[in-house]
Amino acid sequence: MASGGADLGEVIVELTRNGPYLKCSAVHVATGVEASAIGPATERAGLERIALGKLKRALAAR
Repeated sequence: MASGGADLGEVIVELTRNGPYLKCSAVHVATGVEASAIGPATERAGLERIALGKLKRALAAR
């Protein structure tokens, strides 16, 4: 799934379920920087928000 973050540019978001857990990975297309978050499968939107926030911080640190 590709989505545009407000100030990130193009970001690919991948969701992987493992039983009651969900892993959300966000990859910045232009740089290849990746961030992820793991939590309950019922919190998809929250995990996506956390992964995107972590990605923003990782890109700002570069």
